[in-house]
Amino acid sequence: MGGSINTKQITDNWDELLRLTASLRLGTVTASLLLQKLASYPRQNGVAWALREVGRLEKTLFTLEWLQSVELRRRVQVGLNKGEARNALARAVFFYRHGRVQDRSHAQQQRRAQGLNLVVAAIILWNTLELARAVEELQQEGMHITEEQLAHLSPMDWEHINLTGDYVWDLAVKSPHARQA
Repeated sequence: MGGSINTKQITDNWDELLRLTASLRLGTVTASLLLQKLASYPRQNGVAWALREVGRLEKTLFTLEWLQSVELRRRVQVGLNKGEARNALARAVFFYRHGRVQDRSHAQQQRRAQGLNLVVAAIILWNTLELARAVEELQQEGMHITEEQLAHLSPMDWEHINLTGDYVWDLAVKSPHARQA
């Protein structure tokens, strides 16, 4: 939104930019390897500088499209809302220790994060299966449900799931594994 784009840097390195683009599209090089190679130079080379200028150009074009397109802003907001809903679910699950990871080792922190992701994925899977079952049941009852209506469903709700660990046990029912006195 300020400054100017150095088009000379882009045109001077145009052939190299095309070669890099072709290599990425053909899969002969990965984007991560390309970035690693460009970052390994002691100072920014011409190709890296040209890529930065192309990036600035793309960002400007996207900003202009963003300002003009209500539909683009709506789609991006929907995507952001989905991401935030997933993060809110993870925060709700991760209430123990007030949401702080206090494990000392990296391995313990990684196990805790993986456990959190597993529980969140299990909740999302459960909700997805239940939503599919409910939609199927409604359709069998003759209700017509459109794709647009389905797009508004989200498996990220958790209000119906007991996250506090409070369980009610019926003490009158004996377990088949309980030892008889």
